[in-house]
Amino acid sequence: MTAATAKTARLVNVAIIGGGLMGREIAAAIQRWPALIDHPVRPRLTAVCDINPAALDWFDEIDTVVLKTTDYHELLADEGIDVVYVAVRHDLHEQIYGDVIRAGKSLLAEKPFGIDGDAAQAVLAAIAEHPQSFVRCSSEMPFFPGAQLAIDYIRSGALGTIVEARNSFLHSSDLDVNKPVNWKRQNEFCGDAGVLNDLGMHTWHVPLRLGWAPESVYGVLQNIVTERPGPDGALVPCDTWDNAVLHSWSRHDGVLFPLTTETKRIDPGQKNTWEFEALGLDGGVRFSTKNPKLVEVFTVRDIPGGGREQIWQQIDAGSQSVWPTVTGPNFESGFSDTILQMWAAFLAEREGLLGERFGTVTPQEAALTHNIYAAAIRSHTTRTAVDLPADDLPVVTL
Repeated sequence: MTAATAKTARLVNVAIIGGGLMGREIAAAIQRWPALIDHPVRPRLTAVCDINPAALDWFDEIDTVVLKTTDYHELLADEGIDVVYVAVRHDLHEQIYGDVIRAGKSLLAEKPFGIDGDAAQAVLAAIAEHPQSFVRCSSEMPFFPGAQLAIDYIRSGALGTIVEARNSFLHSSDLDVNKPVNWKRQNEFCGDAGVLNDLGMHTWHVPLRLGWAPESVYGVLQNIVTERPGPDGALVPCDTWDNAVLHSWSRHDGVLFPLTTETKRIDPGQKNTWEFEALGLDGGVRFSTKNPKLVEVFTVRDIPGGGREQIWQQIDAGSQSVWPTVTGPNFESGFSDTILQMWAAFLAEREGLLGERFGTVTPQEAALTHNIYAAAIRSHTTRTAVDLPADDLPVVTL
């Protein structure tokens, strides 16, 4: 951010409800805001809420924070707060998101935007009643520069007639069977969709934004570890889905194609990997955060002395994503950079200044994912593909 822009950028006061891992990541991203070039907004973290007083101590390092509380209603009563980021258990989404919206604040909400479809619809109703509240849902992985390059490649028409596509979010956080149970491993708090609620938005943000809403879904779901140690060490039910693979039929330029999305908490060998691939008759593209600089592009070319051959070409994506930064374009990007980019997109769109850049998940897209998850569960139960009604499909402006 240049000195001239810093003087004219509109100051926006931000509050966080939920001071855990993601709350701290957001706070750190806001501290790195000067890395953005000519952004129209200057966020300032002024308030934090967590039901655990000890979690608030970390925020003492940020001198702009003037309010720390264990009661989020106190935070919402502060007229100086403009935007609220909320990262809490899924069963608390509906109430807290609705309260933020009814307080007239803008909201960046964590996935899955409600514990189920009914909760998501209740949040949509609150938005309709309070249109002054700008609301989006968090999904940071597509803001890797390599992911953006892949998205732009597809938008260019380079695929030609599409053959297939895949988007996956894979890690092994639950590989240890002795890991204690927590709220993400219990349907009561996480929701019946289990890992889909926890990780599914990572795999649907890009497909939905590309217009690939599914027309039918076949779900393959696994509850691999059915019991985990409780607070006293005794085994208690662990009833959420650990892994979910969804085979869907979607359309690209009017052509029906198979789209596979994978969300896995138990994928041996993974840590935290987001992967995207799309193939067509004229081209293809793939990207994985396992190698955050590398994007591969497929083509068929005439090779001197070798005839016509299929080729996967490798490109280094560099550091630049949705919003330009002071970071050298040849450097690689990481997870903390995607958080910064997500917030840059969110606040720019809130100002009406995002333009054609890639944006955060809309409330309608977030609500649609619950319809997809419900269809996947029905499919898994009946072992048949489940159609999604046409009126479930969102109208997305790119």
